[in-house]
Amino acid sequence: MVFKKITMIGTSPDSFEDATDDALSRAEATLENIHWAEVENLGVEVASADGREYQAEVEIAFELED
Repeated sequence: MVFKKITMIGTSPDSFEDATDDALSRAEATLENIHWAEVENLGVEVASADGREYQAEVEIAFELED
C-alpha cells in the first residue's frame, strides 16, 4: 500500500472541533480511501474576522489506487 498525505485547513466560528470537522467533511466529499487524519495546528483569527474564526490544520492520509 502507498499513501499520500495532504493538508487541509478547516474553519468555524464556533470551535476547533467544528473546524476539524469542516476539513474532514470536505476531504470525505472529494477523496476516496481515507485512512486517517492528524490535527497538526490550531489557530484563531481575530484581526479580520467578526468575533473569532477557529482554524484547524489537518493532515489527511489516503491510499493511492494501483
